[in-house]
Amino acid sequence: MSETTPVVYVIDDNPALREALDGLIRSVHLSARTFASTDEFLRFKRPDVPACLVLDVRLPGLSGLDFQREMAKSGVDLPVIFITGHGDVPMSVRALKAGAIEFLPKPFRDQDLLDAIYLGIERDRTRRRQSAVIEALRGYFGKLTSRERQIMLKVTSGRPNKQIAAELKLSEVTVKVHRRHVMRKMRARSLADLVRMADKLSDGAETA
Repeated sequence: MSETTPVVYVIDDNPALREALDGLIRSVHLSARTFASTDEFLRFKRPDVPACLVLDVRLPGLSGLDFQREMAKSGVDLPVIFITGHGDVPMSVRALKAGAIEFLPKPFRDQDLLDAIYLGIERDRTRRRQSAVIEALRGYFGKLTSRERQIMLKVTSGRPNKQIAAELKLSEVTVKVHRRHVMRKMRARSLADLVRMADKLSDGAETA
């Protein structure tokens, strides 16, 4: 497998099932890592590639549902697919409301699990792309002076140069110069582009 091959993590305390899932996942040219417990999984240094987690609901110690909640609290943002031999409707509703991709009762069809895995990996790819964009924007924003940041926030909230100049007690010419610097440093091609960047920065701050 290449260093960029997506990884499917499996946490299940049944050795036979772990082996079967490992074979299934590798048969479709994905990388698989299996663990008997959540502690084993947490000790593993995960590679920086798209991934998802196949998680048994009932495990020794922390249950799969509780582990899903703990992952969210600690910032481990992996799409989760639950598998269980003891599921019920309230349990599945709780898992899906918490963001799980799928809740599959055992025995499940191989294709149903693979479909959920493909969906989870694509969702993680999207999240990683969005995170990379926000990190780049944060880097650009970090290079603005405090005055440029002020002006960017006012420009992207819809204020015209004349109003910004009055609010900041600057000349309109000075505002225009700062505005050009902001556009160049943020690599914005247009005002609409800059507004989208500001929205992404705001969304990224809320989810950080």
